[in-house]
Amino acid sequence: MSRLHDKIALVIGAGSAGPGWGNGRACAAVFAAEGATVVAADVNELALENTLELIRDQGGTASGRGCDVTDTASVRALIESVIAEHGRIDVLVNVVGGSMHGGAAELGEDDWNRQVDLNLTSVYRACHEVIPHMIAEKSGSIVNIASTSGLRWTGSPQVAYASTKAGVISFSRVTAVQYAPMGIRINTVVPGQLHTPMVESRLAGQRAGGDVDGLLKQRQARIPLGFMGDGRDTAYAALFLASDEARFITGTEILVDGGMTARCD
Repeated sequence: MSRLHDKIALVIGAGSAGPGWGNGRACAAVFAAEGATVVAADVNELALENTLELIRDQGGTASGRGCDVTDTASVRALIESVIAEHGRIDVLVNVVGGSMHGGAAELGEDDWNRQVDLNLTSVYRACHEVIPHMIAEKSGSIVNIASTSGLRWTGSPQVAYASTKAGVISFSRVTAVQYAPMGIRINTVVPGQLHTPMVESRLAGQRAGGDVDGLLKQRQARIPLGFMGDGRDTAYAALFLASDEARFITGTEILVDGGMTARCD
């Protein structure tokens, strides 16, 4: 249990929308269990504290920071505080994201802009602040969390979410190539339709009139493996990409979707 031994790992979006394994909480917990010193950041202080308690109960090492990824000054202050305390950031995981229902004809421009800011510009902000420090160390691993919605239709009109998650994938690829000579690796985890706390807290109301069981059945029916994963499946993919086991891997993606994207129907 030491795949990230002596690594300083910053997980942005380490809270959770409710009890259970959201992507960010799982990444923070799994990384800590694998020996990383985790700095967990989130805008929701209560959700963040719950994540920190979980990590401490498991014997891991973690500290928390508040951060609003839609605020450049907040992101800059977060990165500066981690560097001031630890001297470097070896691993950055960008988890924050959220969807809004609506296609191009229905979604208002303000909502479109909010989605771009939350899902895509937030990744740029964190990378913009962290990459210079990784360049100075001549090493670093960045893992961005996208979505299968950025690759194909996944059952619901959410054009801004799909567009921004496709943007995260492209951003990661081109940034990876640019900074590879500096020893920095950048990859993307692409989760599919997982059963995370977001299903109960948000998606069921948006898409199924509050019918959680009905929504879960719809989502599971799209998955060839016949069951839904959760945030831990995202976290284990991110763990591999963050670790030295992936030392020759950059500019690519791991799909975590039970085979859904490979289906043609």
